[in-house]
Amino acid sequence: MSEISNKGSNRSLGRAGESIACDYLVSKGYLILRRNYTVRGGEIDIIATDEKYIIFVEVKTRRAGYSVKKYGRGALSVNSSKKEHLLFAVKSYLREFPSDKKPRIDVIEITLEDINDLVAAKISHYPNAFGDRRSES
Repeated sequence: MSEISNKGSNRSLGRAGESIACDYLVSKGYLILRRNYTVRGGEIDIIATDEKYIIFVEVKTRRAGYSVKKYGRGALSVNSSKKEHLLFAVKSYLREFPSDKKPRIDVIEITLEDINDLVAAKISHYPNAFGDRRSES
């Protein structure tokens, strides 16, 4: 488990969450293609693939306690503006790197909790976060 400083910036907290999310996805059999794909107007935290999909992952990381109480759960912060920027980045990526696989957007929420001298991560994965859940099989 990686050490995460309590005094770290939001950016370092986000990067730590992305690393945890990558490890989680790999443990579930996903192949990580790319991290932090950025275009003017949007960013994709993680791009992964499985047998059927090319998956674009938005990772939201919060510290348990004050951060969650003040800002709410991470997944809830993916508002319509964030969705627009993410969809723009997905379209840009697929223009640059076409894929025969079906695109899917997932959200992974990481909640970090300090327990003694360790940091425990609770991971919530929301596959097809913006789509029709009935299409998942």
